[in-house]
Amino acid sequence: MIAYDDFARVDVRAGTVLAAEPLAGARKPAYALRIDFGPEIGERRSSAQITKRHAADELIGTQVCAVVNFPPKRIASFESQVLVLGMDDADGNVVLVRPVFPVPNGKRLY
Repeated sequence: MIAYDDFARVDVRAGTVLAAEPLAGARKPAYALRIDFGPEIGERRSSAQITKRHAADELIGTQVCAVVNFPPKRIASFESQVLVLGMDDADGNVVLVRPVFPVPNGKRLY
């Protein structure tokens, strides 16, 4: 069990995907995403291994949820600045965690 304060330290926000393209040099197939988290946070980049269930062109304009307060991580020659959230389906393919209805970019999960 964790305390609520532990959960509250993880900053999960909604953002809109502005661009998605295959990530060159990644060991596993992934997309390089550019995501708008609104005026407070701005645009951030993320590497996401979501190629089995999500087409790059279909991601543009959709909202995703991401942890925005982890330190950046280097993936190949790409700096991933946020962790886009997902979970495995029955076949082990990552499915994105997303709002069901549109929310303003930058809104926090609680």
